[in-house]
Amino acid sequence: MSAPATRQTRPRRSWTLVTGCVLAGLIVAVGLLSLAWVPYAPDDTSGGRLMPPGLPHLLGTDKLGRDLLTQLMIGARIALESGVGAVAIGAVLGVPLGLAAGFASRWLDDLVAALLDILIAFPTLLLAMLVVAARSASLGSAVIAIGLAMTAVVARLTRVLVKRVLTQDYITAARTSGTSWPRVITGHVLPNIWGTLAVNLALQFGLAVLAEASLSFLGLGAPPPNESWGRMLQEAQATVLTAPTGAIAPGVLLVVLVVGVNMIADGLRDTLDPTRRRSR
Repeated sequence: MSAPATRQTRPRRSWTLVTGCVLAGLIVAVGLLSLAWVPYAPDDTSGGRLMPPGLPHLLGTDKLGRDLLTQLMIGARIALESGVGAVAIGAVLGVPLGLAAGFASRWLDDLVAALLDILIAFPTLLLAMLVVAARSASLGSAVIAIGLAMTAVVARLTRVLVKRVLTQDYITAARTSGTSWPRVITGHVLPNIWGTLAVNLALQFGLAVLAEASLSFLGLGAPPPNESWGRMLQEAQATVLTAPTGAIAPGVLLVVLVVGVNMIADGLRDTLDPTRRRSR
């Protein structure tokens, strides 16, 4: 008799990852749509002050008569731009710095580690104020400040991961066989740390969105008429009781995006590391 066929096991689908993609995907779709179409011009104040939701303004208007739906759509685009821009700066600067620290001599490694700790302890808001003082209050200044603050976090994580990988036996075997250090980095180090880096960068994306909203709330972000969700929250403070939509809507969208991105990071961690996958 032939042996019974073995049942193939398929990796379980991460519903956390799927849910996160759906939530974040909705915001991405709105942000991309705003590049081609918005209901009104962002500086159009002909709608009347604090109009309630209805026609022709589906979500109403703000205290200046601007359409709230238009501002929310543009705010989604600004949130995505800030998150992607800050993560790009953090990855482009942080990963090479972490790699260099991981391969550096002991004294240089200790020096870099100390500098990274100082940068991480440096408040992002204060760094943003320094950047704004050197440039001007704009989305670009906020993204640069957040990206620079993120660089230290990414570099420290990369350094720790590289140090861990370099202690493995396959690195010793590769070097013994004559493999050059650049080949070791591209063939062994990066493939073994990219999963953890991807999860961390996804988490940093959510933190960057929150940081940009905080800076805009303080007037250090994107200037009018293209306002971010943080500035919308700041402007809606005075009218939160009479026109709550102006405060609730940007807050809800901000939570949806950040929760969605964090769920993507959690799902990626479960997918890339099966030992951490929760039973469902």
